[in-house]
Amino acid sequence: MSMGTALATVGNVNVDLIMGPVTPWPKTGSEVICPNNELRVGGAAGNVALAWQAMGLDFQCAANTGSDHFGDWLRSNFGTIAAGWPRCSENTTVSVGVTHPDDERTFLTTTGHLPKLGWSEVDAQIDWEHLRGGTLVLCGSFLTERLSAEYDHLFDRADRADVTVALDTGWPIAGWTQEVRERALNWVARSGIVLLNAVEATCLTDTNTPEQALVALSDLLKSDGVAVIKLGPEGAIARKNGQTFRASAPKVPVKDTIGAGDVFNAAFSAALSQGSILQKALEQAVATASLAISSSPRRYIPEEVTV
Repeated sequence: MSMGTALATVGNVNVDLIMGPVTPWPKTGSEVICPNNELRVGGAAGNVALAWQAMGLDFQCAANTGSDHFGDWLRSNFGTIAAGWPRCSENTTVSVGVTHPDDERTFLTTTGHLPKLGWSEVDAQIDWEHLRGGTLVLCGSFLTERLSAEYDHLFDRADRADVTVALDTGWPIAGWTQEVRERALNWVARSGIVLLNAVEATCLTDTNTPEQALVALSDLLKSDGVAVIKLGPEGAIARKNGQTFRASAPKVPVKDTIGAGDVFNAAFSAALSQGSILQKALEQAVATASLAISSSPRRYIPEEVTV
């Protein structure tokens, strides 16, 4: 599996409005005052792109938006990177994240523009020669149904360009039915890297523990493929060529966990693309995600210590 310095992400970019914390869940007809709110770029692909941008990395992002002011706002956050994003007639997808004091959250998400993104639009946006030998983080599979139905074309094109696909499916809206599992396992089998959280991994592989799921995913991957399971406050585990790696997470004061897994994906793929060995990439990804969830405004790079 070839690792280059080029990076790209494909999938869901949408608007996130974060409100909270709220407890208990409001009664019908009531009004609740939230002490905090933040309007920001969201979606798995959006979070990956935002992290790479903050890290000062060169990358591509293939996505779409609606034709409304929210779509314009999303584009304004990425400048030339968003120049090729098509606009569809639907409103831009908006996700309202309601946070709770126990660090959990509830999402209210509109369908919006995401189902309109297709393979032809993605193919036109990616400079495959520039990406040759690099890594493409593919995410938001169950929110971009038109695109995921055409994933075979994407995997074929990536294979021809010697591009490693790093897959994070996300959570299926209809749950892990047998049909959904079969589709997702086929995607895993064509990927070079798979990046799932513990619940997603165990549900997808029908196993009882993250360690069992890690082996099952690793066995499905291409030769020399990398399976990664994100364990939240327990860090992360990875497996490659029959060897298991583990990185522990530091204890940090949690401010905002939304998008933590996406930040992990961004840092992990970036570290590998820059030549880090798997263990170091895993540690760097855990450290970056830990910094992100414990900082406000969110940070991705530790501040320099001056003496």
